[in-house]
Amino acid sequence: MTRRFAVMGTRGDAQPLAWWGVIALAVLSLLSGSIVARGQDARVEKAVEQVHAVAKQGPFQPNWDSLKAYQVPEWYQDAKFGIFIHWGVYSVPAFDNEWYPRNMYLVDNPVYQHHVETYGPQSKFGYKDFIPMFKAENFDADRWADLFRRAGAKYVVPVAEHHDGFAMFDYDFTDWSAAKMGPKRDIVGALATAVRKQGLHFGASSHRAEHCWFYDGGMNFDSDVRDPHCSGLYWPAQSDKTQPDQAFLDDWLARATEIVDKYQPEVVWFDWWIEQPSFQEYLQTFAAYYYNRAAQWKRGVAINYKKQAFPEHAAVLDIERGKEADIRPLFWQTDTSVSIKSWGYIEDDTFRSPDSLVHELVDIISKNGCLLLNVGPKPDGTIPQPVANILIDMGKWLKVNGEAVYGTRPWKISGEGPTKVVGGSFKDTEGQPFTSRDFRFTAKGDTLYAIALGWPENGELIVQSLGSASAYTKAKIRNVGLLGSSAKLKWKSTEAGLVVQLPAAKPCDFAYTLRISPVDPASR
Repeated sequence: MTRRFAVMGTRGDAQPLAWWGVIALAVLSLLSGSIVARGQDARVEKAVEQVHAVAKQGPFQPNWDSLKAYQVPEWYQDAKFGIFIHWGVYSVPAFDNEWYPRNMYLVDNPVYQHHVETYGPQSKFGYKDFIPMFKAENFDADRWADLFRRAGAKYVVPVAEHHDGFAMFDYDFTDWSAAKMGPKRDIVGALATAVRKQGLHFGASSHRAEHCWFYDGGMNFDSDVRDPHCSGLYWPAQSDKTQPDQAFLDDWLARATEIVDKYQPEVVWFDWWIEQPSFQEYLQTFAAYYYNRAAQWKRGVAINYKKQAFPEHAAVLDIERGKEADIRPLFWQTDTSVSIKSWGYIEDDTFRSPDSLVHELVDIISKNGCLLLNVGPKPDGTIPQPVANILIDMGKWLKVNGEAVYGTRPWKISGEGPTKVVGGSFKDTEGQPFTSRDFRFTAKGDTLYAIALGWPENGELIVQSLGSASAYTKAKIRNVGLLGSSAKLKWKSTEAGLVVQLPAAKPCDFAYTLRISPVDPASR
């Protein structure tokens, strides 16, 4: 089958270009669009025509007014906790972070110098030359899925394609994918099967939008980015100040909708840059297509977006490494990583503690959100042991306290206590000093869960919002228990708050949940 892109050969295939050849190629690329023209494949055009047809046939139409009728599925609001997976060729150099493929072509970036010293000049060893080293020889999708289930996650979202342009799924119109190179396996397909076998929901993410400028640094010097034989991976390598053209956007749409059709994900997560003007029409087409497909499957689905790429009611907002300061009326999501330094695997990484991640989960769900927690596997397909240990510890906590997490909704207020949380992106911090006076609330029917983020030295918890003079509830409390403990608690309701004497033994290692009933149910 003839492919739309040239096929990569061995490492020796990409030879340095003579200076006159480099100039000629650059001029042709700019003036005639010779590299970009490869995107104008008849098969892509045909696929896009079919997408437009489906987008207009169903309950949704490709316009914002129609898409604002979207409803977040109940399963998603109930799930609360998911696993994100950043895994790709960038795990091979395992240096700095998952932006290695961009930074190795930026002359002033430390990654550039590291690459030259470690692997040689980019004209002789480019990013494409890591692909044969990405073997995934120990990848076991069933083992991953079992770990995620034991961690207490309810949905899993692998990266189907990162900014580097190497698809981890079997995209029909390129040979630059894990299905045909490197592992020679459809990684996304294998995970979809394994995750669903564990009874979990499956999603996939696309970071393709940024790819149009991701390799632009390699156009400024003698590198393999300029080699036309590699254009299938690096194209179009244009400036980030230039809007992508129709060829790139059509290919973006074809890739995104092929993920939908091949794997029927229940979540499609988009990274930033889709908020650019050129994507707006394409986003509306994709959303209508996806939502109409989901209606055919009779399955509730969601699109995640950042910034202002979608109107609020048309999809689900995602906040990177951050959170809301208080309850958001519309359901939302945080994506953050177990790793502090990177999203993909790197050597000598540092990691979040399980208690800080549980505290973050609790804070987020009290504000009508959910947590998508990222892991970065090694190039051989194994999950680093420190990461697996963190997930297992979170799973142990959820086994005790899951009643206060899964299927709950926000209460009238998200919580109380002296420790303030700052809203916005990139606001999460390791080891935020929560105390036993800090509580987060969730509710299920007339049961309130008050999750204390510390264990009091004197063994006494006071929930001020449930004092007899509180404006938040008028119900007479009859039962107070501690999840994970069979002890009969001593408690009393005072003007200062609900005062609870805790047993001597802790039921878990962090974040302790009081089950209180009856309490006025949430107003939502």
